[in-house]
Amino acid sequence: MSHSSPRTPMALAAIAGLAALLGACRANPVATTGSLYPVDYRARHPIALTEGVRTLDVFVTGTGHLDPRQAADVDAFLLEFRRYGRGTLVLDLPGGIAPAQGAAVERTAAALRRMGADGGVPGRQIVISHYAVANPNLASPLRLSFQRMEAKVASQCGTWPQDLGVGDAPFNGRNETYWNFGCASQSNFAAQVADPVDLVRARPEGRIDTIRRTNDIGKIRDGKDPSIEWRQDGKTSVKSQVSQ
Repeated sequence: MSHSSPRTPMALAAIAGLAALLGACRANPVATTGSLYPVDYRARHPIALTEGVRTLDVFVTGTGHLDPRQAADVDAFLLEFRRYGRGTLVLDLPGGIAPAQGAAVERTAAALRRMGADGGVPGRQIVISHYAVANPNLASPLRLSFQRMEAKVASQCGTWPQDLGVGDAPFNGRNETYWNFGCASQSNFAAQVADPVDLVRARPEGRIDTIRRTNDIGKIRDGKDPSIEWRQDGKTSVKSQVSQ
């Protein structure tokens, strides 16, 4: 009959320490390399698709008609609404102005509604509202607005968390780009995108020119060059024009 010796507290502590050491050897250490924030400006300042509001201020003339410049602006604005607009087209009229100006505002609003009807925007799709004029002495335009998808930079530009001078030695030693780097370029690129969906997927191919394709295939079968002949000032040599 064997008797087991009792486990003393010192022995238990030794066993626990050995188990901890073995566990530490088997654990995978977490390695942290690189910067604590993304270095690529596209990751720091990503372009996101958001809901935005497009507006156009139409100023009132003395007679209440639209001059050629404003008529062209309204026509382009209506075209953008038909292509990308969501919901209704809102027409805000200034309120609290002098009665003499009120008649010109009404004539301008009527001209905008006529342009909308001629441009494919029926009257039921235009919502009339009013806004309070803060200063009657200043120009009080009529404001057209609608909602559409826009491409914008998700982060805020103009943020400088690090000192670019000698005051932040650790940052200068890492030789990394500053946080605001690329934000303005990303914002300008997002503002130039006509259709934000183009950033997500490509557009489908358009219809082919059947007549042109048939003529080109016929020229190839006959051993002729299907390319278009380039002409300028009676000369067909592109090289002679480029070398000048």
